[in-house]
Amino acid sequence: MTGLVYLQDKMGWKIGFGVPALLMFFSAVFFFLASPFYIKKKVTSNLFTSLVKVIVVTYKNRKLSYPTQHSGYHRKNGSNLRVPTEKLRFLNKASIIKSPEDVKPNGVAVNPWKLCTIDQVEELKALIKIMPLWSTGIMISINLSQSSFPFLQALSMDRHLTKDIEIPAGSFGMFMMIALTIWILIYDRVLIPLASKIQGKQVRLRPIERIGIGIFISCISMLISGLLNNPNGLVAMSAMWLIIQHSLNGIAEAFSAIGQTEFYYSELPMNMSSLASALFGLGAAVANLLASVIFSVVDKLTKGEGKESWISSNINKGHYENYYWLLAIMTAFNLVYFLVCSWAYGPTVDVDITKRMLEGSDDEMPQENVSRPDLNSH
Repeated sequence: MTGLVYLQDKMGWKIGFGVPALLMFFSAVFFFLASPFYIKKKVTSNLFTSLVKVIVVTYKNRKLSYPTQHSGYHRKNGSNLRVPTEKLRFLNKASIIKSPEDVKPNGVAVNPWKLCTIDQVEELKALIKIMPLWSTGIMISINLSQSSFPFLQALSMDRHLTKDIEIPAGSFGMFMMIALTIWILIYDRVLIPLASKIQGKQVRLRPIERIGIGIFISCISMLISGLLNNPNGLVAMSAMWLIIQHSLNGIAEAFSAIGQTEFYYSELPMNMSSLASALFGLGAAVANLLASVIFSVVDKLTKGEGKESWISSNINKGHYENYYWLLAIMTAFNLVYFLVCSWAYGPTVDVDITKRMLEGSDDEMPQENVSRPDLNSH
């Protein structure tokens, strides 16, 4: 965001694109050179195939009645799940044993497309359950993807640090990364230890709380972005004011990105960790597509004969402040939606993610998601 932008400004786009291409080449080479030093577990099952099997078998068994005994469900060997949970109960039919012949003597289903394990059912339930909360993180990524507008703002503002030193307009995104890094250090090394010392016990924000704070800060960032945009011209205004919105975006991402990643890792079974790590990237990808849709719709609806679009390339004729305020309103509605989703989700798993990843087994399910029979009633 600093060196490459400088090269693009001073040496042209050929060098500006050539250097990243060269760096990516070395990145690929280093990846293959380092690969032999890492232990790669052999794939024993296909997660997506397993999820599809549950859907297919649920449909096949849709007319079955629920068993009255716990032994009526198919358990995976060594699993700590005795019965499926009651949430999304219709999926439990995928693990109902219709006849003893459906299960081999070693406890494996004769036909996995006709009988699934309780673990498979609970994996699909866990994924379905987190999707509404996953969708609340898309709005932050939409806000963060609006990089072209701060760039145009910076171009029309005074970017001089001194008489001879001027920050390139494309480099202002570095302030988001700087704010993100500094905030994580302050949060992890100062605020949390201080709060724990005051309380006399370990204090930490739950992942779902981090996500909510991130959405709130992102909303404030969009409001400030609208206030800082002067439709009558920003030439005389210092571009250093843009540091505020970039810094808030960085702090919002620090809360949201880390909160989402921890949330997915803690709420999904350990054997779904690869999916957990991909969900945040998936949300960012969806956000980029939606950001383009929002951009196109706003551009179409706000321009007409003799009327300039809100997001005109001429910043002095456009009304970027209106566009930012629209994003702020959408983010505010998203915050309300998040609160509803988090209330509907219920209690979350409170575990040390690092410890769980290091010590947890592949078959481990979040304990709060495990349904336990009442042993006293038998």
